[in-house]
Amino acid sequence: MLRIAFTGGGTGGHIYPGLAVVSRLKEKAECCLFWIGSDTGMDRSIVEAFGLEFFGIPSGKLRRNFSLKNCSDLFRVLGGFFAARKILKRERPALLFSKGGFVSVPPCAAAASLGITVITHESDYSPGLATRLNARFASKGSGRILTAYRETAEQFSPKYRSRVTAMGNPVRKEFRSADAAKGRAFGGFSDNKKILLVLGGSQGALEINRLVEETLPVLTRYYNVIHQTGPNGEAPPRSVGYKSVAYIHEEMPAVLAAADLVLGRSGAGTVWECATAGKPMILVPLAGAGTRGDQVENARFFEKAGAAKVIGPGEQKAAALREAVALIAENTALRDAMAAAAAEIGSADAAAGIAGAILAAGEKADAAY
Repeated sequence: MLRIAFTGGGTGGHIYPGLAVVSRLKEKAECCLFWIGSDTGMDRSIVEAFGLEFFGIPSGKLRRNFSLKNCSDLFRVLGGFFAARKILKRERPALLFSKGGFVSVPPCAAAASLGITVITHESDYSPGLATRLNARFASKGSGRILTAYRETAEQFSPKYRSRVTAMGNPVRKEFRSADAAKGRAFGGFSDNKKILLVLGGSQGALEINRLVEETLPVLTRYYNVIHQTGPNGEAPPRSVGYKSVAYIHEEMPAVLAAADLVLGRSGAGTVWECATAGKPMILVPLAGAGTRGDQVENARFFEKAGAAKVIGPGEQKAAALREAVALIAENTALRDAMAAAAAEIGSADAAAGIAGAILAAGEKADAAY
């Protein structure tokens, strides 16, 4: 039986897309699958709840800027390398698939040191530091570098570009067949007004929460609002046409299916789940110090494609949000065109495509053992 290792984590945005690929692999072939992730944080609980064996390793954050924490984290990265190497040597997978995040670098380096094929996937428009490091390990043997966007290939070193294939972002299959009626029931609204879904990522976003508070009278004039605030987020007081919830768990595919418009950040998970569901978006990307600008790049891609309106840095955001919400609500043709543009981007089943690429490379590597 083909043995395949997965790695990635640090946030749900690196884990859930990987689990979408796991689901497709299980449909395509009998495989023995396991996951290598951080020994702290949410990684273990998410992966084990999905039914996968999980091995935790030390992990240190990769920073582009100077920080005293880089010194202590260097030892955690080295510890992660040796821990991952021990796991891989014992479990002997034919292939390691990386979904990114800082925890993925030590396992990818360890796999390369053992001659294990590495495939890495980048979700954002531009490759993050972890993917740039993992690219060198995926450039050996049957390794491959997979991306969500075609344009991302040009941002790798020329010596790696022949290894790059654009496949879209993997999204759980539940987002393709969710029941919108269940999503409306989750909202608990008594009328049939259209629904605006507000998302700030799994941890919420203070800026988004404040924007909702500032603009709520306009939002509820046009929509019933379902607002995921994050576990520590504050929301406006309960009012007619407004429901706040700390975190939407397994109901998310149905709630997204029920939404007519989505307001949120532009992390890779958010924009591609919305695209898969064919939803128009108003995006407020995270920008400024401490970010590499990946959310701005993601947002501008979807805006250029006609699937989103972007409220970017430097704008009067509350005023811009009121204007965008009113424009999309009052212009049915515009809303339908945005939905169609989103659906076109999300039409390819990236999870199935990536699963096929993993199987092909894994079987080739397994035969070489």
